[in-house]
Amino acid sequence: MAWLLLILSGLLETVWAIALDASRGFTRLWPSVVFLVALVLSMGGLALALRSIPVGTGYAVWVGIGAIGTAVVGMVWLGEAVSVARICCLLLIVGGVVGLRLLH
Repeated sequence: MAWLLLILSGLLETVWAIALDASRGFTRLWPSVVFLVALVLSMGGLALALRSIPVGTGYAVWVGIGAIGTAVVGMVWLGEAVSVARICCLLLIVGGVVGLRLLH
């Protein structure tokens, strides 16, 4: 259950990162609200997951999921550059996250 919570919290990290960008420096109300709600839920889920997952592993997996998710959203929906090098780097992050999970 802790791993599922950690994954969901990582996905919420993607939500708050995208909402933070969309808030334009907290000048837009609804993206700012989405940011705050997603941030609280993401951090709360991380805190609960860390009750049974070691902090180094849990935090690295949480950040990895958020970073990969944010980069993919940026490339797929926000028009950010897509390149073989960027995709290879994201695959390296995926490999690290999977490795941390398997070696836990």
